[in-house]
Amino acid sequence: MRPLSKLLAGLALLLLLPTLSSAQDFPSKPIKLIVPFPAGGPNDIIARLVGQRMSEITKQPIVIDNRGGQGGVLGTDAVAKAARDGYTIGIVSASALVINPAMEKVPYDVAKDFAPVTLVTTVPEMLVVASNVPAGDMKELIALAKAQPGKLNFASAGVGGMPHLAGELLKQTAGIDIVHVPYRGAAPAINDLLGQQVQMAFLDLPVLLPHIKAGSLRPIALGAPKRASTSPEVPTTAEVGMPDLLIENWYGMIAPAGVPEAIVATLNRVANEAMNDPQVKQKLADQGLTVAGNTPGHFRDYIGTEAQKWARVIKAAGLATGK
Repeated sequence: MRPLSKLLAGLALLLLLPTLSSAQDFPSKPIKLIVPFPAGGPNDIIARLVGQRMSEITKQPIVIDNRGGQGGVLGTDAVAKAARDGYTIGIVSASALVINPAMEKVPYDVAKDFAPVTLVTTVPEMLVVASNVPAGDMKELIALAKAQPGKLNFASAGVGGMPHLAGELLKQTAGIDIVHVPYRGAAPAINDLLGQQVQMAFLDLPVLLPHIKAGSLRPIALGAPKRASTSPEVPTTAEVGMPDLLIENWYGMIAPAGVPEAIVATLNRVANEAMNDPQVKQKLADQGLTVAGNTPGHFRDYIGTEAQKWARVIKAAGLATGK
């Protein structure tokens, strides 16, 4: 029996050797980093800043692959179905991992189809209005909406995204009737805000700051407990009488399920080193983003907690469309 057991142990080791070798050599070729939104949006900004530094650390190209659609679901699904070797990963938002799955049927199982790598950044949502909207603060905006029920609309980066949920919660909290207009990402939504085709939107700070500073979009309130250093003049939702309207988006790095733990650990180490590089961290802060960073296990737990929280909100708001 001993010779047989030794033979089986030897065979098991031989089977493991390719995996061990690939983990030790990782990465030895370019890594594809999927961004499930069009170029120019906050998800894209984060991926390019962090990806560039990861490329410098690993001495391998990090190729950004923008795959917008369905509030981030399409690009996230591409990560789920990629090869399990760590050479295709994604930086995705809360919408694809915890909101969409609670609202509708998605082509992946978050708990089974992904290997969480790390939480990357968090960012509050800001409510802005187009320049032609005759409202300078939340009180005036709500009064305007109540005077014209069903006439005003709000843009989002897609059905099921955090901006969509923020708009729906604004409707509930303020008791107003405004119409949702979904886009394929933040960038096209902003284009129509600037063109006055839509009246308002809750969106991530990075894509709004340049337009707020230019005066082409008017800020109303920030969905955070405290004001942002990048726009200290904008009051929080609590300050304008809506303390429960706290909307914070987040972005995390994921790999397909089945990627060897050693490779996930390498990705985690490199990503956290890149995020905490002083220049990268400052550039993210300048965009209103807060660097997070954690272990794969902690990120998995974070996703679970967030999923439970937003599922309760979605159920209360009656937004679930069925599975």
